[in-house]
Amino acid sequence: MSRFYGLDKYLPGDTVRIADQKVLEQFFLTWKLHHPLVADQIPLGGQTATIKTSMMYHGGDILYELVEVPGIWHQQLLSPQS
Repeated sequence: MSRFYGLDKYLPGDTVRIADQKVLEQFFLTWKLHHPLVADQIPLGGQTATIKTSMMYHGGDILYELVEVPGIWHQQLLSPQS
């Protein structure tokens, strides 16, 4: 069962794909709220990773840490690995 009332799509151990670099660049330029991407995260676009942990920002956004991938990742920047 999901930790955040079904709002988090991914659980620890799930494999995800990080959005491509163009999507990350757009998010980097436009996102002005909590946990913005840092420039070092953009080259990681398109890679696969494993969910380490999930957390909920107090505004309701779901955020993730990935195994051996730096940074905090917004749920909308991840997709299931097929």
